[in-house]
Amino acid sequence: MTELNSLPAHYDDLKLSFEAVWGIVEAGVTNRHSPAHMPAVGTTDQTGTPQLRIMVLRAALRDARTLRFHTDSRSIKAEQLRQNAAAGVLIYDPAAKVQIRLSGKTNITQYGDVADAAWSTSTPFARRCYMAEAAPGTPLDRPSSGLPDWIQGKQPEEEQLSQFRANFAALLVKVETIEWLYLANAGHRRARWQWDAGQGSWTGSWLVP
Repeated sequence: MTELNSLPAHYDDLKLSFEAVWGIVEAGVTNRHSPAHMPAVGTTDQTGTPQLRIMVLRAALRDARTLRFHTDSRSIKAEQLRQNAAAGVLIYDPAAKVQIRLSGKTNITQYGDVADAAWSTSTPFARRCYMAEAAPGTPLDRPSSGLPDWIQGKQPEEEQLSQFRANFAALLVKVETIEWLYLANAGHRRARWQWDAGQGSWTGSWLVP
């Protein structure tokens, strides 16, 4: 079978392409093996230099246009986003031959229902990293996890974790723009969707790949 005959249904369909994009993104929340589970998240530092890091996608709410990640409220990226709320998220799915770029404005929330639920539903081991004595990125004179000696290699109790709750924050990305690139020998396809706040809907268009 030639590639032309095996092209996906969304190849020349803008609406189906949009559905395919969100299908990949949403799968990243629950499927640890999905390429969307650990996308690259980009911010901009105070000098205007792009900064990238891999983060775990914790939630993807299509109707709310919101992606959720978790971060240390003391981290460099958290401070960067307080200064400049713009962020980008990059996903590449080699099996689907798709690159997805999402961008929008962020909100770092330490308290409230969203942050509280995110904290309480994370495992104790996942929350243990917020017990670090100094902020992420703090220079050290020797190799270290940053955790107190008494919790090294141990699972913390809820009472112990509660003392470090203030270090945790939910990082929410309100998606405003989505770009999709599908790679194919028959001819690449590329599309872009922009959120239209006035219409309350997405507007899509094809682009030259």
